[in-house]
Amino acid sequence: MPRHFEDLEPDETHDLGGWTVSESEIVEFAERYDPQPFHVDPDAAEASIYNGLIASGWQTVALTMRTMVDGFLADVACMGARGIDDLRWKRPVRPGDRVGTRIRVLRTDAGDGNPTLGDVRAETVGENGDGEVVVSWVNNFLVRRAEAE
Repeated sequence: MPRHFEDLEPDETHDLGGWTVSESEIVEFAERYDPQPFHVDPDAAEASIYNGLIASGWQTVALTMRTMVDGFLADVACMGARGIDDLRWKRPVRPGDRVGTRIRVLRTDAGDGNPTLGDVRAETVGENGDGEVVVSWVNNFLVRRAEAE
């Protein structure tokens, strides 16, 4: 049974596991969606300010989102989101990096008057193996209320 709006508490935190990205995955994603030289060409990336190949920030968000869905949203009566705030790419993700994902509920609100839904604001953070934040953002989820079932 999924967790509903009423089941979520401010400050609850969940460590969601993580993901590792390979050089081939970085290049494949970037060739399709973000073909900047420091994402697709190891030689050009080496000559860039990054001193080597890095993952697209959008790939970092997508992989972190996948971890969030598998580790948190799959067990929540989430009905989508109104958007995200404060998306930040803090450090580059490099081939072989393992990124762990954590989500923390910031607040729950009654919402905009829809009696079947509540608003949940939560922070998502991805950290590399050295404990450095590589990506963060704030989610604005819509979560079904228990009495709506």
